[in-house]
Amino acid sequence: MEQHDYVRRLLDAYRTTPGTCGAVSRPDRLLAAQLHQRGVPIEAVENAFVLAAARRLIRPVGAAPLGTIRSLAYFSPVIEEVLLLQVGQEYFQYLRHKLQRAASAR
Repeated sequence: MEQHDYVRRLLDAYRTTPGTCGAVSRPDRLLAAQLHQRGVPIEAVENAFVLAAARRLIRPVGAAPLGTIRSLAYFSPVIEEVLLLQVGQEYFQYLRHKLQRAASAR
């Protein structure tokens, strides 16, 4: 995938991830380009968005509310974690389903 397409797809996914502010900054674009240059698969980044969003959504009752995510850099540790995970795509599909159910319940 060309860098331009990779960055666009990544930033579109970031913008629509639950918990994010929906805006993209110059540092976000630079980080997306760096991920492309490193050869990080776009699917791994999208899976990291899903994993982080699910973790933020599925929290103990009464837990303090979390702030809005304002930077793609927030996901950097989760991207690295996903790159090391030994789980199949089915797990991330399951999390996507959980997120969709939670969103429709609100």
